Amino acid sequence: MMKTDALTLINPITGNLAFKVYSFTDKSHFDHMQRLHFYALIWIKEGRGSVNADFSQYNFTKNTLFAFAPYQPFMFQTEEPFEAVVLNFHPDFFCIHKHQKEVACNGVLFNNIYDPPFVSIDETTKNTLEILLEQIKTEMQNPALAQNEVLISYLKIILITASRLKTEQNPAFESDNVDQKEPFILQNLKSYIEIHFKTKHSASDYADLLNISSKALAKITKTHLNKTLTALISERIIIEAKRELYLTDKAVKEIAYELGYDDEHYFSRFFKNNAAISPQVYRETVGFARGMA
Repeated sequence: MMKTDALTLINPITGNLAFKVYSFTDKSHFDHMQRLHFYALIWIKEGRGSVNADFSQYNFTKNTLFAFAPYQPFMFQTEEPFEAVVLNFHPDFFCIHKHQKEVACNGVLFNNIYDPPFVSIDETTKNTLEILLEQIKTEMQNPALAQNEVLISYLKIILITASRLKTEQNPAFESDNVDQKEPFILQNLKSYIEIHFKTKHSASDYADLLNISSKALAKITKTHLNKTLTALISERIIIEAKRELYLTDKAVKEIAYELGYDDEHYFSRFFKNNAAISPQVYRETVGFARGMA
């Protein structure tokens, strides 16, 4: 596995990775399922292939920027020469939730199960990223006063730039509709589902949070996403359940409880209805149990 120019900052308190930037040309670098405990921005500069992310598969070409949240499973497959730059940062170093108003990347770049986890890089953004990455490398090689603050500033610019570009490229993030409230409500809905899906499972819960009638919210989700609100909530719960079954050895009962289900059997029926397989069989054929075999 070939790595070059790896620069790393370690949190002196926890000993965990805080911030890291590196490049690689070995196409096998991410050819196995990843389960990182930090954020990953992966800029594919050369090569094409496919990526499995959150149990879906996407094709990609060069100048594609991927954004993966902590513990989000992903794996690359390619048969061509490969070149990429990776930027990792731990939530303790920069919390996208805490700084959502500043960078607005949560729900756009990260933690959005409704859209592909990548953005296509145009020539202007390519030049911007090249400059920012060089500045980051220079700062990491020559540490000085307030180094973390400087690196966070560069990171913010990268996140904002990528979020703006993805918003421009994805009509789901913007509105050409006369009623400007609907897309705004959808973005709030996605954010609320991300925050509350472990505790709020009914459509009426989210209608109350958004101060809109359940009927009106159902119409908006069906019109813009072609899905029911119940389906959106269920999708998010199932994604999390699959992650836990795939990545951990937690008992199904424990996973069910963490996702807001006191009755393990009810949760198992819910999972099977949505995933066409029981939690235990899923684990034995796809997840942690198979990995331990």
